[in-house]
Amino acid sequence: MPKKHFQIAARVLFLIYAAVLIYFLFFADWYGHAPGKAVRSAPNLIPFREIKRYVRRGYIIGGRLVFLNLIGNVIGFMPFGFMLPLVSDCFRKWYRVFLGGFLLTLLVESVQLLSGIGIFDVDDMILNTLGALLGYFVYLFAARIGRSFYGK
Repeated sequence: MPKKHFQIAARVLFLIYAAVLIYFLFFADWYGHAPGKAVRSAPNLIPFREIKRYVRRGYIIGGRLVFLNLIGNVIGFMPFGFMLPLVSDCFRKWYRVFLGGFLLTLLVESVQLLSGIGIFDVDDMILNTLGALLGYFVYLFAARIGRSFYGK
């Protein structure tokens, strides 16, 4: 596939991913994220507070919620970090993907704070940004395998 067609396909997949992410973060009727189901709670501004709570009290909170909060926040942003370098050459450096993941997460958390759909949580920002970075490292690994396979 020519590089131009590959980039177009990557951009289309990125837009689909962005639409799915927006749906799950703001409109899905799980975990209280749905219009009309505004959640009013104090924002968490203390790093690692909720992460520690989920780890320490996971048996009380329940495995599904612990998984959704901790692992889901990481996995949900891995495609962002993986696809960003595919759609734009300026995101071929880890620190740019880190900054992009952080800024996107800050935007999401701020919208949640202002709209009441979800709760502003600095720990979500940490987990989402970590997910973007992990996705970027998966991209690097896949690119290396691709280069060795295709000899480029």
